[in-house]
Amino acid sequence: MKLNVNGSEREVDATDDMPLLWVLRDLMGLTGTKFGCGIAQCGACTVHVDGSPLRACVTPASAVAGKKITTIEGLSADGSHPVQKAWAELDVVQCGYCQSGQIMSAAALLAVVPAPTDSDIDHALSGNLCRCGTYQRIRAAVHRAAELGKA
Repeated sequence: MKLNVNGSEREVDATDDMPLLWVLRDLMGLTGTKFGCGIAQCGACTVHVDGSPLRACVTPASAVAGKKITTIEGLSADGSHPVQKAWAELDVVQCGYCQSGQIMSAAALLAVVPAPTDSDIDHALSGNLCRCGTYQRIRAAVHRAAELGKA
């Protein structure tokens, strides 16, 4: 099957029902997207498909063939995306496990709502769980990323 991941068309030897998460991690070596719960409840596996956030742990790879898939590695190779810059600037990460999913959800939000309110952020990231409780820093970083995106 052919998948467009991070701007490159790649051929993978995967069954139609293999979850996208395992195709990305095991077959493509893109380990930035994390396995959390396996039932689309925690958000650790969030990637973008055609610009929208999607849980890769429950999405069969065949369902996204022909679509544009972006992982945390594809957001920006050098960490220059406004969300990545804001995360580093505000030192959001504690353990870091959930952060690629948080960042991908935040980037998707900012792509459609460039100046989000706290409510917008809370709603867009509500499905991304952080066991360390860095929600206040996450919200602040989304606001900071919005500022950086205006520059």
